[in-house]
Amino acid sequence: MRTTIKFNDKVYKALKIHAAETGESLSTLVEEAVMYQLLEDADDIKIANRRAKELLLPFDKLVKEFKAEGLL
Repeated sequence: MRTTIKFNDKVYKALKIHAAETGESLSTLVEEAVMYQLLEDADDIKIANRRAKELLLPFDKLVKEFKAEGLL
């Protein structure tokens, strides 16, 4: 599939240099970066779902406990 992506001029220049140095195409570099981000997001979602049932401790309560214990 083809698409158009706009880059900041400096980012595009750096990407072209990196592509030339590694022998990769611009398309390959961009696709790999997007796939990496999607996989990272999927991991974050998995972790968030796993932690969704954890009990929450309000920040102000935590601060009070730390102060009571002399930690703050």
